[in-house]
Amino acid sequence: MKRLYKRILTKIFSAFCLRKTTHGSGCQCNHYCRLTKKTKMGNNCHFNGMRIAGQGTVTIGNNFHSGSDCHMLTSNHDFDHGSALPYGSEFIHKDIIIGDNVWLGSHVLVLGGVEIGEGAVIQAGAVVCKNIPPLAVAGGSPAIPFKQRDEEHYYSLKNAAHQE
Repeated sequence: MKRLYKRILTKIFSAFCLRKTTHGSGCQCNHYCRLTKKTKMGNNCHFNGMRIAGQGTVTIGNNFHSGSDCHMLTSNHDFDHGSALPYGSEFIHKDIIIGDNVWLGSHVLVLGGVEIGEGAVIQAGAVVCKNIPPLAVAGGSPAIPFKQRDEEHYYSLKNAAHQE
């Protein structure tokens, strides 16, 4: 019964949260998410409580997975050239690009203007404010790569998935 209830909730969350996005097949929201109409994603993207805010575009590749309570912010106040203190009413909008097979742990914050490369893993609680290279494992605040995934193993898994 509990499994059926979870499946029904996932269908409701997915229908509600994905309705204004551009997305491929197999995408789902397992918990409530708030995505913008400037969110574009590939196939098989799974969200477990994502909040995307701002006027910038968020482009997400295939097979993306996120932990709970993740945030992406694509706009911020222009504090350098604003018309008032501490900041004016003007905003700066920056896009976010996320490659295929990226996994964000729980409570990750991704700021506008960054690119997360294919196959990267972002540790729980990280603040991503700079680009993360492909196959990197990154964490901290600010998030920095501290390890590389096994490239040979990654591409063998990827090739096997394409042959299925």
